Amino acid sequence: MKISFTWFPEENGKAEKAYEPSPLFYPDLLEKAVHKVFAHYVKRTIDVLGSITGLIIFSPLFLIMPILIKLTSPGPVFYRQERMGLFGKTFTFLKFRSMYVDNDDSIHRHYVKQLIEHEDGTNGDDTTSTKDEVFKIKDDPRVTWIGRFLRKTSLDELPQFINVLRGDMSLVGPRPPIPYEYDEYKLWHMRRVIEVKPGITGLWQVEGRSSTSFDEMVRLDLKYIREWSLWLDIKILVKTPWVVLTGKGAY
Repeated sequence: MKISFTWFPEENGKAEKAYEPSPLFYPDLLEKAVHKVFAHYVKRTIDVLGSITGLIIFSPLFLIMPILIKLTSPGPVFYRQERMGLFGKTFTFLKFRSMYVDNDDSIHRHYVKQLIEHEDGTNGDDTTSTKDEVFKIKDDPRVTWIGRFLRKTSLDELPQFINVLRGDMSLVGPRPPIPYEYDEYKLWHMRRVIEVKPGITGLWQVEGRSSTSFDEMVRLDLKYIREWSLWLDIKILVKTPWVVLTGKGAY
C-alpha cells in the first residue's frame, strides 16, 4: 500500500503527481537524495560566484546609475522593500529606484488584487492595464523617465546581486512576492513561496516576462520547483541575457 501526502493542492484541487516514497523503505533513493543535497550546495556556490562576477562586471553602472537617478528625481538611489523568501521569511529586497518617492502604493495594491482575483490570472480593470500583465502597471505614473529605461532594460534589478550574495535569493528561482500580494494568493499559489528561494530570473521570466498572466506565472514556477536541476538553472541563465536585450514583455 502506498500513501502520499499533498501539503498544498494544485490548481482546481488536482495533484499533478504523488510525492516520492521514503528512502527509509527504498534504499536506492538515498543516493538520489544525497545527489540532490550536493546539487543544492553547487547551486549556492554558483549563486555566490555568479553574484560576485555580476557585481564586478556591472560595477561601472553602480557609479553611473546613482548620478542619473539623483539628477531626475530627489530621493535615495536604492529602493528597499519587504519581500517574502524561502518558507515565507521576509527580507529587504533591493533595486535601483525607478519611481518618485512617497508615491501612493494603493494603485499597485488595487492592481494586484484585481490581477489575482480573476480566474484567468488577468486584470479586469481596462483603465489601468492591458491583458496578461503581471505586477507591473503599464504607463505607471509613479515611474520616472530614467526609471522607465531601467525597467525596460532590467538594470533596476542589478542590486539584487547583493541579495543573492547575502543568501536571501538565488540567481534562479520564483519571483519574491510583496506580503500584500501573498495575502491575495489562492491556496495553490502558496507553494511557490514555501518550497524554494526566490530568484533574480526564472522560468516564467524567460518564457514570457511581463506578458505572462499571473496564473501561468505560478504554473511555470511550480514546474520549475518540480523539475529543478542544475542543468535547468544553467539553461535559464543562458536564456536570460537574450530576453533582457530584446526587452521581451518588459516595461
